[in-house]
Amino acid sequence: MKILHLDTNHPLLLEGLNALGFENHEDYLSPKLKVEKKIHEYDGIIIRSRFSIDKAFLEHATNLKFIARVGAGVENIDGDFAREKGITLIAAPEGNRNAVAEQNLGVLLGLMNNIKKANRKVRRGKWERESNRGEELDGKTVGIIGYGYMGKAFAKKLRGFEVEVLCYDIKENVGDENATQVSLEELQQKADVISIHTDLNPTSERMINAEFLNGLAKPIYFLNTARGKLVETQDLVNALKKGIVKGAGLDVLEYEKSSFEGLYDDDVMPEPLKYLTKSYDVILTPHIAGWTHESNVKLAQVILDKIKADFC
Repeated sequence: MKILHLDTNHPLLLEGLNALGFENHEDYLSPKLKVEKKIHEYDGIIIRSRFSIDKAFLEHATNLKFIARVGAGVENIDGDFAREKGITLIAAPEGNRNAVAEQNLGVLLGLMNNIKKANRKVRRGKWERESNRGEELDGKTVGIIGYGYMGKAFAKKLRGFEVEVLCYDIKENVGDENATQVSLEELQQKADVISIHTDLNPTSERMINAEFLNGLAKPIYFLNTARGKLVETQDLVNALKKGIVKGAGLDVLEYEKSSFEGLYDDDVMPEPLKYLTKSYDVILTPHIAGWTHESNVKLAQVILDKIKADFC
């Protein structure tokens, strides 16, 4: 089988596939249209987020048997059409779930203890203790939206704290010893912290909007390490200004490109993004929650293991 690698990954993936007898070709620079013209030669694709694998592209992939995305989600692939063509989709949420959970917890504690603001003030020669008095996580209720690999990993990290953990998911009976499954409405009423970990799909897109935020019973801390377009950013900014959201940790933004690179390539920065970059109550990171040295290895290993299991 011939595999086309469209993004660089940890060397163990390429080395492992070579050892299994696959013929591996690397093309990290060609534009999508050029790749499209030769994709009929390949049985497999390995990609991260370089470009979307849409219906037009897949129509040229006449021999394709699998698409492996070295990451958690496959929203950059037309999954319905791929499955119609009998193409197997492979992802690796197991590979970076721990990294995401650790960053999520770190950012939450940073928000609750005013770390960002205090650090900036001290560096400017201002030693302000009372205005930086924080909150403790113990005694709070944490609500997790989307209780798959990432949501479960975050709940597991919270076991060291005296917190109540609630989860909401469209699937039934996914709660476990680390989180009690409830309705979305109950989560909105009880949560002091809300962390979203759902896939991006037509149902979940922009689900964190004015209606959702105005339905909260009390001010919350909000975390998003999933996908930027789960959030209507202007509505989140409005909620921050009103105190409905006390702090937000955002590893992803709706303004990201499909490749997750080049956020500031546009000449004009959207007004909501300007606010987020200036607010002491917001911690922003460049889509790195699952981007650790360890997860780089784990993601490659998961993809290798799944290809081996399905196609050897």
